[in-house]
Amino acid sequence: MENRDIVVIGASAGGVTALKEVVACLPGDLKAAVFIVQHLSPETKSYLPEILSYAGNLPAAHPKDGEIIEAGRIYVAKPDYHMIVEDNTISVKKGPKENRFRPSIDVTMRSVACQFGGRAIGIVLTGRLTDGTSGLWSVKEMGGTTIVQAPEDSMFADMPNNVIKHIDVHHIVPLQEIGPLIIELVGQSADQLKKTDEPLKELLKIETEIAAEENALEKGITEMGEKTNLTCPECGGALVSLREGTSVRYRCHTGHGFSSESLWLSINESIETKLWQAVRSLEEGIIFLEQSATHYDSQGDELNSTELYGKADELKSRSKALIKFIYN
Repeated sequence: MENRDIVVIGASAGGVTALKEVVACLPGDLKAAVFIVQHLSPETKSYLPEILSYAGNLPAAHPKDGEIIEAGRIYVAKPDYHMIVEDNTISVKKGPKENRFRPSIDVTMRSVACQFGGRAIGIVLTGRLTDGTSGLWSVKEMGGTTIVQAPEDSMFADMPNNVIKHIDVHHIVPLQEIGPLIIELVGQSADQLKKTDEPLKELLKIETEIAAEENALEKGITEMGEKTNLTCPECGGALVSLREGTSVRYRCHTGHGFSSESLWLSINESIETKLWQAVRSLEEGIIFLEQSATHYDSQGDELNSTELYGKADELKSRSKALIKFIYN
């Protein structure tokens, strides 16, 4: 009988401090591999492996593409690359962003759920927005064990709250209890009573392949969900909706993925961008009209000059009204 021996942890804002406390509890002979996805700027060199190695007893590193998984090691997702588990190896790929992130917690957790089922222990810590909810849902549906940091104990409670809203999590505990709970769970027999959901496993497999740079359209992602009239904020591709328990998420035919919350955030940002583009166009019109009016002034053509200054004043009124609308 297989044992729980795969731990996958996702964190965002406030996560470095939380991760240090968790790994400090883990023994050097832990009979499990630990995968960590922490949101970091893609332009910044990550020192998280060094920080975690110093904080605890397990060696931490950014894995190389194709590296074989070993127990007693911490694998940290590299900035701007997804960390994906395939068979007993790790893939490091620059596939489509999910929830506007790369690396994405959901991507790593989904791959772990598909590959290891009940052997997996999925954990979501402090963070903003919603990354981790879909991944943790997949871990649970495939028979794994789920843990979330108690929201009141989190530096940023968005991610824990969103998980609890949509998933009946096995354990909701304060940060100081997560390390000891991992030690307790690792090595226990995996849940063999839960039947594998073959359609879900196939979807997880397809989505894992998409994150690993496979063509989403060729993989048939448009047939895996319900068609919508929405388009992807990243690329303009058609979106399909995918239901997971009480939540709905979206994926486009090129592969970008969104939770409902992250999709709305992207749409809202797009609206604001387009409104400011409209302001820019109005102000360019004002500049053109005033320059043209000045030209007619110099030619002694008062009629055309007055008309153009009047049109410029109309655009100024529209521009002021639009800016006021944006600020409100």
